[in-house]
Amino acid sequence: MSAAVDQLVDLARRARDVVNRLFPRLAITFRRRLPGRFQPYSHTAPDRYPWLFHAARSQIGNPPGLRILSFGCSRGDEVFALQRYFPTAELRGIDIDPLNIATCRARARAQAQTQTRTSFEAAATLDGEPAEAYDAIFCLAVLCHGDLTVRGARSCEPLMRFDDFEATVAGFARCLKPGGLLFLHTTNFRFCDTASARDFDVTFEADAVNMAPDLQFDRNNRLIPGERYRAVAFRKRNQPT
Repeated sequence: MSAAVDQLVDLARRARDVVNRLFPRLAITFRRRLPGRFQPYSHTAPDRYPWLFHAARSQIGNPPGLRILSFGCSRGDEVFALQRYFPTAELRGIDIDPLNIATCRARARAQAQTQTRTSFEAAATLDGEPAEAYDAIFCLAVLCHGDLTVRGARSCEPLMRFDDFEATVAGFARCLKPGGLLFLHTTNFRFCDTASARDFDVTFEADAVNMAPDLQFDRNNRLIPGERYRAVAFRKRNQPT
């Protein structure tokens, strides 16, 4: 029965990919109907950010009871890559697209991953996750919209809004344990502009060669010309300010 379900999921994913290639504007319009969506594309790759994952491993280690969340996990490549860097951790992947989550679960079954160590959930926010539950949260190339850079946009509206970004990272802050690490890479906004940032310290900055060309926008959704925001890892303070 599970093999048949997996085949149906794979068939649906392939059909969607064909639509995305042949009718990109229609596909983007359809995807925008999902409230809470930032990134309209599901592109992913195995071990996509090894430089960042190595930095994360050096900061986090691999202690017993480690809990890690991948937000915007797409089809699961990030979760399965993190599993190699943190082999004893409990990993959870969240994505807004139910079809992506179905693919993740099928891959986990195929790899014989137990639900006690790897789990997936379709959700647009972390509202359903408990407070101070995770030692690390990864959100990589999710809170961005590639079309803004392609178009050379001067404003990110209506595709993106800072208020939505701020609400999302506030959810990350709530779900991180004191001392926990937040990894944000390739976003259209700066974490330092959010109210949550006052309770975090920067622990790692990306080298220019590892930065995507995505544009940066301010709290008022206006372009910040020439801005290159290099901070990508942030530690939650044990005592909020």
